[in-house]
Amino acid sequence: MTSQVSSPAEQADEAVVGEQRKPAGTKDVRRLDRVIIRFAGDSGDGMQLTGDRFTSETASFGNDLSTLPNFPAEIRAPAGTLPGVSSFQLHFADHDILTPGDAPNVLVAMNPAALKANIGDLPRGAEIIVNTDEFTKRAMQKVGYAASPLEDGSLDGYSLHPVPLTTLTVEALKEFDLSRKEAERSKNMFALGLLSWMYHRPTEGTEKFLKQKFARKPEIMKANLAAFHAGWNFGETTEDFAVSYEVAPAATAFPTGTYRNISGNLALSYGLVTASRQADLPLFLGSYPITPASDILHELSRHKNFGVRTFQAEDEIAGIGAALGAAFGGSLAVTTTSGPGVALKSETIGLAVSLELPLLVIDIQRGGPSTGLPTKTEQADLLQAMFGRNGEAPVPIVAPCTPADCFDAALEAARIALTYRTPVMLLSDGYLANGSEPWRIPEIDELPDLTVQFAQGPNHTLEDGTEAFWPYKRDPQTLARPWAVPGTPGLEHRIGGIEKQDGTGNISYDPANHDFMVRIRQAKIDGIDVPDVEVDDPHEARTLVLGWGSTFGPITAAVRRLRAAGESIAQAHLRHLNPFPRNLGAVLQRYDKVVIPEMNLGQLATLIRAKYLVDAHSYNQVNGMPFKAEQLATALKEAIDG
Repeated sequence: MTSQVSSPAEQADEAVVGEQRKPAGTKDVRRLDRVIIRFAGDSGDGMQLTGDRFTSETASFGNDLSTLPNFPAEIRAPAGTLPGVSSFQLHFADHDILTPGDAPNVLVAMNPAALKANIGDLPRGAEIIVNTDEFTKRAMQKVGYAASPLEDGSLDGYSLHPVPLTTLTVEALKEFDLSRKEAERSKNMFALGLLSWMYHRPTEGTEKFLKQKFARKPEIMKANLAAFHAGWNFGETTEDFAVSYEVAPAATAFPTGTYRNISGNLALSYGLVTASRQADLPLFLGSYPITPASDILHELSRHKNFGVRTFQAEDEIAGIGAALGAAFGGSLAVTTTSGPGVALKSETIGLAVSLELPLLVIDIQRGGPSTGLPTKTEQADLLQAMFGRNGEAPVPIVAPCTPADCFDAALEAARIALTYRTPVMLLSDGYLANGSEPWRIPEIDELPDLTVQFAQGPNHTLEDGTEAFWPYKRDPQTLARPWAVPGTPGLEHRIGGIEKQDGTGNISYDPANHDFMVRIRQAKIDGIDVPDVEVDDPHEARTLVLGWGSTFGPITAAVRRLRAAGESIAQAHLRHLNPFPRNLGAVLQRYDKVVIPEMNLGQLATLIRAKYLVDAHSYNQVNGMPFKAEQLATALKEAIDG
């Protein structure tokens, strides 16, 4: 489940490129503290694979990093069109970083559509590597280029590197028994080799990856390796690339430990498996595939050796129904989905509230409403998680703030669900799910004890002295009811969606009992023990920026910029959105201004205003992309000065 990778400090001496492919001594080598690279092309050009491999080698080298994969919304958009462009952005550095970066320093454009879709994000002076073979008249006309941008002077403000990637790849693979079309598919490996030379990335990991991936297709494996090496050698020998760059490992950015690169969905998967082991419960996932949550189903299905059972249901309702049944049977039960699936699951979430059983509902948020933007990110399900059920059906809400933090958030959600016998909503999003960063693998003794005690016998004495089992008799501290596994002698009890009588669990239509049960379920959620919110305020600022979820990276980067410019601003970030931390009200009262950036139209701000009567100011964006640090810094500076 884990990859044994040395700590960044240790890797500084280990990650040395093989001697046969070191940059030639005649070429200039410049040291940089950070670089932002974006690979862009058709969805069939392998840009995600290219970016992922470059990221893996960068992680093994010891740099801090943050990534932003950006997929087309259509499964197979028309080739060469703007909607069909797929990109992968990687920000890596010799110091601690928080975001994938605002603007790329380097763009690798595999066709005219990739160039046109991304050129607006590049600062003047950025390097552009273009595959000139794809700049045909027809391909350029398809995206609205009347003349070639490589020749009309429109790119004069950039450092342009025209490279016939397709031709060079086909030439490098001419000795292989491949058709031209098959050979052309390896051009992404040629580009990867070129960029690996350009930034002194290790090569061993990619070579091993290709050998494993194409082990059953040795000719394809050898061709991809040859294309990768040809790209490296091209960078080393061509006069067009007179400079290569070094970005040293981030030796001081991390505590000592064993690290690996991890995406949010992978971290969530590992967190769920770890929670089941710490609770000594089998893990059951009932799920229906949906972007961008499907990776969790795929990953968990690989871990049967850890007692994980995965069930791909015929629809969202069946997925959560099976999960709730597994919870009744004594499993750590999980269902994964995105916003549209939460809507379908809402009735069963309400049933879980009524049954008071532990259940993790993981929502990897995406753009909405309805089908919306399946491959783009958004934070617009908070109010749905808070109120999206009939009746009074309160549910705790937990939100991770970085890809690696998804591991800890999964453990925290499991703690709450198991301790308080309640469904818990975990709100991640597409940005966290697909993005990646270094993650320190925790030691076993750092993990929480989630051990659960099932009911074993009677827990109530009747007036006549008879011992009985009351399924809704509550723990006085947590207000949780006992968890009785079916088949335990003497613990038979009624379940169902109709209101229960307090204590006995019998069906009850009594008005006073219903009022009591509604209030006790709410009191149970209100009483959940969550840590106080921590405030980063070194200079006693008058303005507080409050965030939740994946806005953590951009907000923190913006705050750093402002403080470096001499501004005073405080920052706090919420993991627990229901219930809120108990000190949150007092924190908010300390500041003259509270600014809440969100990738929605102000959902947390609405909750904060309603609960604490604070005039919170929203700063909102719903364009399917994460905030940029400079954008937030500008908005926060205006708030400070306003």
